[in-house]
Amino acid sequence: MAASRFLASLLALIAGVWVVAQDASPSNSQTPASHQKSHRVQVPVDDDQATELVQAERAIEKKDYAAAESFLRRFVEKNPTNYEAWFDLGFVENGLGKVDESIAAYRKSVAAKPDVFESNLNLGLQLAKTGQPDAEKFLRAATLLKPTSHADEGEYRAWLSLAQTIENSNAEEALGDLQRAEKLQPREPEPHLLAGQLLESDNKFSDAEAEYKQALALDAHSADAAVGLANIYMRSRRFPEAEEYLRKVLAAQGGSAPVHIQLGRVLAAEGKNDAAIGEMQAGIQLAPGEESAQRDLVELYSTAEKNDLAEAAYRKLIAAHPNEAELHRRLGQALLREKKFTDAQKEFAVAIKLAPGKGEAYGDLAFAASENKDYPLVIRALEARSKLLSENALTYFLRASAYDHLRDYKKAAANFHLFLNNANGKYPDYEWQAKHRLIAIESKK
Repeated sequence: MAASRFLASLLALIAGVWVVAQDASPSNSQTPASHQKSHRVQVPVDDDQATELVQAERAIEKKDYAAAESFLRRFVEKNPTNYEAWFDLGFVENGLGKVDESIAAYRKSVAAKPDVFESNLNLGLQLAKTGQPDAEKFLRAATLLKPTSHADEGEYRAWLSLAQTIENSNAEEALGDLQRAEKLQPREPEPHLLAGQLLESDNKFSDAEAEYKQALALDAHSADAAVGLANIYMRSRRFPEAEEYLRKVLAAQGGSAPVHIQLGRVLAAEGKNDAAIGEMQAGIQLAPGEESAQRDLVELYSTAEKNDLAEAAYRKLIAAHPNEAELHRRLGQALLREKKFTDAQKEFAVAIKLAPGKGEAYGDLAFAASENKDYPLVIRALEARSKLLSENALTYFLRASAYDHLRDYKKAAANFHLFLNNANGKYPDYEWQAKHRLIAIESKK
């Protein structure tokens, strides 16, 4: 699963846990667990301290978390074993963006009373959000406990969160957890979506397809499910089916960056470059930060020979990643196609400086230098390339042509012969030129 979606899901769950812990009566349907009078204070407190709790509750209801924090801090200092006050403080600290303090408060709540579902769940979610290794411990503990109310929803969240947390370390167990979550909330698409992603990662495409289809049956607007299904079809080279599903989702929900981008990739695989470019552009316009899509788009520009657009796109990527050698090399190739040979030569030189062990850029530099009539550089670049990569027909031709222009006819002839021995009819124009130059060169002997 994509990391951004995982974190967003965790944040939603942290917010949603307050619904899990509600009192069942309709009149209290939006009341947080920490405000339930029926669960109030397990440790006797005096009137002044009770007033602090009431003030904290009122501040939370007003979302004045700074004031609530102050009241709760004073209270827990005097009542360090009151698990409910620590739980409230964990919520407040999270509301203030103090994640470490929130985790510490939830830990205090669990330590004071380990068998409370909501405390274990919230602590586990916060730990998972920050990538801490003991998240699984508390989420697993939550699955063994009963929520204060709305049991099915609470247990669903616990199993779903546990699956998300262990999906990379134990995919098989995560799938079992997702099945438990699905049974508790059969109308929720998320367990099917996550199961599809896990199965897809394990190359179990048929099972993943079934899960994605179930997710779409429950939520026809699920871009993630549509993209996942299309990805399976792409990997199976079932491009028309992939295109069909993605277009259905776009028709149902309008613009969606992931769907536009995936449709662009499908169309590119079908060779429909102009249509693919349009979809990729639409997706990037909706999500300008999607760099992987930007890289795919610039490759599409190159494939479609829209070299001016490719140049502009590569320059934009280089502005963000100035030390990425391959971007400079790709820009150089776009400039070659535009016949901007001097600029291309500069980009290849930068690529070589950044990654001197990559042989391909030396061949590119030799070609650009040949167009710029810098024949000594052609020979130097080809010699450097030969130390990293095998020679081929074109390197022999470039070297022969350079020596020919430098009037080193012996070396030119030797390389023209090597070129002809390796060309095998693949480069008829160059072969014609090599044969005629050999006639001219060898007649001088």
